[in-house]
Amino acid sequence: MKNLVTTFFILIFSFTFAQEEGIKFDQSSFKDLLAKAKKEKKLVFIDAYAVWCGPCKMMDKNVFTQKSVGDYFNKNFVSSRIDMEKGEGREIAQKFAVRSYPTFLFLNGDGELVSQNYGYMEPSLFLSMAQDVNGGNSKGGSLKERFAKGENTPEFLMNIMKLNSNSDFDFAKKASERYFANRKSTEPLTKEEVGFLFYFIKSSKDPNFKILVDKKAEILPFLPEESYNDYKNQILLADIMETAIDSKNNKIDEEKFMKTAEPLVGKEAAATKLNQIKLSYYEQNSNFVEYEKTALEYYRNTEAFEPNETLKAAWIFAEHVTNKTSLKKAAEWAEKSVMRGETPENTYILAKIYFKMGNKDLAQNFAELSNNMAKQNGKDTQLSEELLKQIKK
Repeated sequence: MKNLVTTFFILIFSFTFAQEEGIKFDQSSFKDLLAKAKKEKKLVFIDAYAVWCGPCKMMDKNVFTQKSVGDYFNKNFVSSRIDMEKGEGREIAQKFAVRSYPTFLFLNGDGELVSQNYGYMEPSLFLSMAQDVNGGNSKGGSLKERFAKGENTPEFLMNIMKLNSNSDFDFAKKASERYFANRKSTEPLTKEEVGFLFYFIKSSKDPNFKILVDKKAEILPFLPEESYNDYKNQILLADIMETAIDSKNNKIDEEKFMKTAEPLVGKEAAATKLNQIKLSYYEQNSNFVEYEKTALEYYRNTEAFEPNETLKAAWIFAEHVTNKTSLKKAAEWAEKSVMRGETPENTYILAKIYFKMGNKDLAQNFAELSNNMAKQNGKDTQLSEELLKQIKK
């Protein structure tokens, strides 16, 4: 018995000692972590994890507990571990595009992303990575402050693009424009540069659009010429659409769009783009009368489209359309998706359309199927349960 007690206390002591030696994680709110980092002129380190993640547990057991790691992090960072699937973690994951675990986020006191790294690392590599991040942070202010002062080294600007392309697109876009403006024109574009060039161009008025046009020969080794031309035309068509929007009447001037777009890309491509933009515009502006007319025209040949695309239109019809002839077409779209594979979502949409058409038997069958599938998959059943109540009235 004495040996068991001694062993127990040794284990407890060892665990406590390991915790004291390793990284001391602060479980304050995200706002308070930033405030503390700003006051202490440090970076925030966030171990972005999920409870089911094996490599996350290995980092917690084998790396965060190391004395060398703890000494460095406790001196130089405000550290926190945050579950990305709970509470504030969900917002942080969305803001910084956390899609794999573990992800290591380093932020300044203003909440700007300074570095983002991924995956299990051995203690020496993890420590080296943190030293590099902290060393870069000591160069004179936040990324935005350094950018505002005119810093324009390729490494600095590329780092901004990589870190902020999801969390602060406008900032990253400005960095991309400075990057390409200062880049030596005699050097051929790399695959990575082409990727960023395409990613940030949103209009033919963007400074980088001229580079896209002028450097076509350097870009073509990385993608088919057809894809290059399609991309360039989509940008030009988007600009044309801006001039064709009648915001006063919440409509699109189709004649004006086609007059400019047809000579550029041809009648068929211009008409397709027009319908796509109309669908998006009328949905965003809740003009469902025009959405209905556009969808019926555009999706007239159901077989020419992927089921997921027409299912979205079916969902909007289920929510906002009452005309039974239109609903019959929407049922066709939803049926195609269900035939491809039943899900809680497509069976619910089909059930709701049948209900609005007055076919309660079919509506109940598919609503019950949707409800049962949702329960089996651990998904929300509120919509299907509400629909079943309406059907059974």
